[in-house]
Amino acid sequence: AGPAPVPRLRTTVVLGLFANAGLSAIKLAAGILGHSYALIADAVESLLDVVASVVTLQGVRLADRPPDGRHPWGYGKAEALAALVVSGMIVLAGVGIGVQAVREIFSPHRAPAAWTLWVLLAVVVVKEAFYRIASATAHRASSTAVLADAWHHRSDAITSVLAGVGISIAVFGGEAWWPAEDYAALAASLIILINGSLLMRAPLGELLDRDCPDLASEVRSVALSVPGVADVEKVHARKSGRRHLVDMHLHVDPAMPISAATPAG
Repeated sequence: AGPAPVPRLRTTVVLGLFANAGLSAIKLAAGILGHSYALIADAVESLLDVVASVVTLQGVRLADRPPDGRHPWGYGKAEALAALVVSGMIVLAGVGIGVQAVREIFSPHRAPAAWTLWVLLAVVVVKEAFYRIASATAHRASSTAVLADAWHHRSDAITSVLAGVGISIAVFGGEAWWPAEDYAALAASLIILINGSLLMRAPLGELLDRDCPDLASEVRSVALSVPGVADVEKVHARKSGRRHLVDMHLHVDPAMPISAATPAG
């Protein structure tokens, strides 16, 4: 059982994909022209978002396939696998940005251009909007993959905010404060690493068939209320994509005929 598919699920991912592609190009150009490594690192994060959105879209599409002879339980795990890949990409992005930020801290360079702050402001507004849209859609559809993709938008917004703080200090603080944007990029990388690590928990639990005790307890109560059910020996519930699979052993009257124990229709 599970929630009905949400029509906006794929549309949300596709729109995010195009937004990431456009924003990454804008940030990369602004970072190069404005001499800002923090903005270039932000552009790299957005480029990874494009790949992450593609992975998410494919995971959602595969998870929607109906069960067949080789996969009688369906393809729901594909969504958790996509979410795990996206989470891993977030972690790798954090590592890469952090390593390069440390290099930039010890490399002399000029201050970034002040106009790059306007670029970052626009990016933060767009990315936060996409996070809220994707997050709401993911929760309505119970989609771990789209939720991971939503947090990719949020992590991008966070890096942009920190880049803006660092660039502001470097621009208005004078030459002694020029490395501030590099420290901002390093701080952003730590936040990205934490977010990516936390996001791995849900898809890992789903792929490893972690039990859903609250749902199992609810199913047990419903089963016990059915006439003819004497006891429920065990109930195990696990998430698979946007649905849940339940295994249950029931105790009934041993003298009950099979025809009476089989639901009609």
